Amino acid sequence: MSLERVPGLVSIVITVYNKLPFLKDCLTSLLNQTYPNWEVILIDDASTDGSYEYMMNWLNENEPNLREGKGIYTLRLPRNAGYAGAITAGMYLAKGEFIAIQDADDWSHPERFARQVRYLNNHPHIDLLGTNYEVFEDGSPELLKPVHWLKYGDQIGKVYEKGGHCICHGTAMFRGTVFDRIGGHTRRIEGAEDYEFIAKVIKPGARNVDNLREVLYYYRKHPKQRSRDYFGKPKKEQDYDA
Repeated sequence: MSLERVPGLVSIVITVYNKLPFLKDCLTSLLNQTYPNWEVILIDDASTDGSYEYMMNWLNENEPNLREGKGIYTLRLPRNAGYAGAITAGMYLAKGEFIAIQDADDWSHPERFARQVRYLNNHPHIDLLGTNYEVFEDGSPELLKPVHWLKYGDQIGKVYEKGGHCICHGTAMFRGTVFDRIGGHTRRIEGAEDYEFIAKVIKPGARNVDNLREVLYYYRKHPKQRSRDYFGKPKKEQDYDA
């Protein structure tokens, strides 16, 4: 029996592994969303820094602020499954017509989900939609820097055909039916699970992915970023104005 997805619902999947210092900013940005119909799925990947305990306390403290219709669900994995395992577990729990990715150390513009849903509703051929974003150093959120590596429209498929990358994974929203059809992230390319997932979504010869040109996401640079473990300097940091 196929999954009956909830029309209009955005399922926001957040994986958390030792992100305690950043969780307040991330979660508050979700409370501030203008889009009214969402659920958050928090997957704690066996954190050891108190992240899970913080999330539970935050939920208790903010319960009055969670407007009617919101759902926030937490799952604590019994052992560290890695990013691909954790985010795919969250996607399995997602009930929404749309699934959005949010990194635990970043935050989203209040209009992010409203504008992505509007675009996807108006462009039924688009399966996955990213957004423009800005970068800031941890501790200096007021010093935002633009990026210049994203592509738009027909250029996106051409970049991925050549093995390139031009959608910021943390900004992605995609139709739940995409996950139903192709599944989630895999461990085949460790450290580049985000690239592989987006490349897997793109249909050969079809323009079914896009980026919004509006800045709707804010990416935090800090020494404990997972991408630094694999690439030293994350792709998302390479092409912004210094």
